[in-house]
Amino acid sequence: MAGPWLRARLRRFAAPAAAALLVATVGGCTPAPKPPDQQTPPSWVFADLLDFSQTMREEGAPAVLIQARNNGAEWTHAEGVRTLGGGQQVQLNDPIHMGGLTTSMIAVSVLKLAEEGRIALDGQVDDYFPGFSRILKPPEPITVRRLLNQESGIPDYGDVLWTSGPLRQVFNSPLTLRERLALAARLPWKYKLAQPFEPSGSNLVALALIIERLRGRPFAEVLRSDIIEPLGLTETFMTAEGRPKDELLHGYITVEDKQFDVAYPRVYIDAPGGMVSTVRDANTYYSALLQGKLLKQSTLSQMKEAVYSNFKLGLARWNDTCTNDFYYGNIGDVQGYGMVSMTSADGKRQVTMAMTYPPSPFVAFLHPLVPEMVDLAEQLLNQWC
Repeated sequence: MAGPWLRARLRRFAAPAAAALLVATVGGCTPAPKPPDQQTPPSWVFADLLDFSQTMREEGAPAVLIQARNNGAEWTHAEGVRTLGGGQQVQLNDPIHMGGLTTSMIAVSVLKLAEEGRIALDGQVDDYFPGFSRILKPPEPITVRRLLNQESGIPDYGDVLWTSGPLRQVFNSPLTLRERLALAARLPWKYKLAQPFEPSGSNLVALALIIERLRGRPFAEVLRSDIIEPLGLTETFMTAEGRPKDELLHGYITVEDKQFDVAYPRVYIDAPGGMVSTVRDANTYYSALLQGKLLKQSTLSQMKEAVYSNFKLGLARWNDTCTNDFYYGNIGDVQGYGMVSMTSADGKRQVTMAMTYPPSPFVAFLHPLVPEMVDLAEQLLNQWC
């Protein structure tokens, strides 16, 4: 449901939005790309984002970052500070935890293995990760495709992790991939006649272990060689031991009514949700992915064929009313941080929003601000045709 700032803006700009919808209905965007200087939209298109940023800052969010692109034109916004109580103003290229955006990166590395003939998406996970069934005892054979589609029903190791001890202790305790699956194994894996889309971090852990076994290297190194280095994503890296970069944005939660800095915690070291990136790098990545620079077109087409859901093979999708097609991307939500990235099917129109949340108590699954960010991102792209 839209927040108060979004509802107010929707009323204020009802006429322009209706006009945009009419254009989409009778033919969508102009087929030929306009020159960049003609693509800069009126300021009202970005008003909701600016309102959101201001409201978040007033409610205590340390920082909000946004980069939007449209066929060469660009709009950016960076507001806030790197740390609460600090005076360093944020910059657009400051790194921030990206969380679930790593989902599609892991999927890309798995799909590369499929393109090489080293894995079959409909093959059983045990064929590529011996011991999978012994550890987790699934109620039926599980395929690689079901892990990628988040349709395996595997219990989420986070449900055990975040209740395994005091939060400060959990955040400072690194875990191996196998140890994360062992946590998931403590929960019952129930059979369902028709298993729907059901997000679980354990799917990504199992896929990361498959990557490591078949490549013979840590999965973070594989993501670097498959994606990060070829695309020149200089500010994208996995959480590791040691101090973070000075420019890393710091997120916070409240523990026993006291603020707790959750920047670069050890629990994210070499974890599927431990990647750090920037809004610019995220846009560069999704543009390259959707323009076929990382996978074969036939593979990319499979990622886009989410016939019965809005998620398939690591990619989420949303309605593109400009072209009557879809936007593709992911949402990232880890403690203290949120990120949303959407890109049009041709890779040319996109927006990535990131923020450090107003400090609040621990949220186990999907911070309530994430749907607000999703609505704003989708609205922006649908208005900037």
